Amino acid sequence: MSGRQPPETGALPPRGAAVQWLGTVLFVAVSLFLWVGVTPFVDLTGLDLADPQAGTSNQLYQITLVAISIMMIAYGLTHSMRGWILGPRALLSSLLLWFLFVSLIGAHPMLGVKAIVVTTLVTINAGVYLLLPATEQHFARLCGICMLIVLAIAYYGVLFLPALSIHHAGELLEPMNAGMWRGHFNHKNTAAGAMVISAFLGLYVMSVWSRGIGLVIFVLSCIFLLNTGGKTSSAMLPAVLLLAFVFEKVRWLRAPITCGVIGFSFLLIGSGIIRPLNDFIGKLGIDATFTNRADIWRLAYNAILERPLTGYGLKGFWQTPELVYSGSETWAVMAGHGHNAYLDLILTTGLPGLVLALVWLLFLPLRDVSRMTEEQQHTPLTRLFVRVWLFALYNAGLESVFFEGRNVVWFTLVAALWGLRMQSRATLAVGTPRLAAGEVAARV
Repeated sequence: MSGRQPPETGALPPRGAAVQWLGTVLFVAVSLFLWVGVTPFVDLTGLDLADPQAGTSNQLYQITLVAISIMMIAYGLTHSMRGWILGPRALLSSLLLWFLFVSLIGAHPMLGVKAIVVTTLVTINAGVYLLLPATEQHFARLCGICMLIVLAIAYYGVLFLPALSIHHAGELLEPMNAGMWRGHFNHKNTAAGAMVISAFLGLYVMSVWSRGIGLVIFVLSCIFLLNTGGKTSSAMLPAVLLLAFVFEKVRWLRAPITCGVIGFSFLLIGSGIIRPLNDFIGKLGIDATFTNRADIWRLAYNAILERPLTGYGLKGFWQTPELVYSGSETWAVMAGHGHNAYLDLILTTGLPGLVLALVWLLFLPLRDVSRMTEEQQHTPLTRLFVRVWLFALYNAGLESVFFEGRNVVWFTLVAALWGLRMQSRATLAVGTPRLAAGEVAARV
């Protein structure tokens, strides 16, 4: 985003060209690190997956994340919009300090501290991520190219590495997912959420860069999404497109649509805890257990009653030895998370953590949209950010996506938050900017 209009002609000066090239390289590197990872095509038949502490430390991922973060922070500090990074600082500082406090007094403080470090780095990277492209056309082009690469890798796995890309009966933890596509992701639900985001990006590319390439991305994403068997994400794709359309067109419905995620989420949880509500939902022909999530929600609800204010600390409840080997008769003790991000926030960071998170994730973006000009509210970029934001908020009712550093939906949600914030306060750069020597233009 930039307040000045670029000249119509003229080549980039040497430093300008170098900065733009660096931004392009970093954008592609971060995108592939996020969407593909350092260990794609994971074998899910390993016995170590039953270990409650397995997978909590991946040195290659950590080293790569730190290396990328150093480059991103260095780039961000040279940018004229560096003051926007990690803002609003008072709120985020309070949020992270509270997370640190509840983690340190929990049973597994080091797991919490590691999670906070990863969350902080990912949050910073998501803020700098939107500063890497020189213009909106550049951003759309990079998104299109990266999504084509990601989809090619995902389909390559399904076609040539099916044992590592399609769930099968030989998997230890969830053999019932046999036949469902996951591509290079570690689970069908992760793949499903990623494909929804990819579909949104395809629609954006159609509007800004190339109708043909954008349509290919959208269609391939939808085909893959349907084959993941991810019912939640498959249903939410058209639902969120409709909600985002209403959100954009009908101003007075924006607050109800946004705040409705709270009621939606706790209605789901209530269906697993309150018997009459459970029976009513079952009579409507809906799976009242929401694919066995109700058992997990009951377990989490009972745990919350014991520590409602401080919770158990980040990463301090699910898959801990105390829970897995507790001797409980419910299978839910083996769950990797609570399948509800709002419930997990209360469970791990207490009610204050939930309130602080909702201010950042829900109320500030709504305020940012209201501060945009009428023209800015109807641009393809704002439309993309709103779609990602609403999908993440509603998807969080059935999946734990908040503050999950490796999750595609979480990263793009944070990027969308920064995007809405910047859209409400700056002017989008168009065309090809000419950068003066020693200057980096403010841009998205």
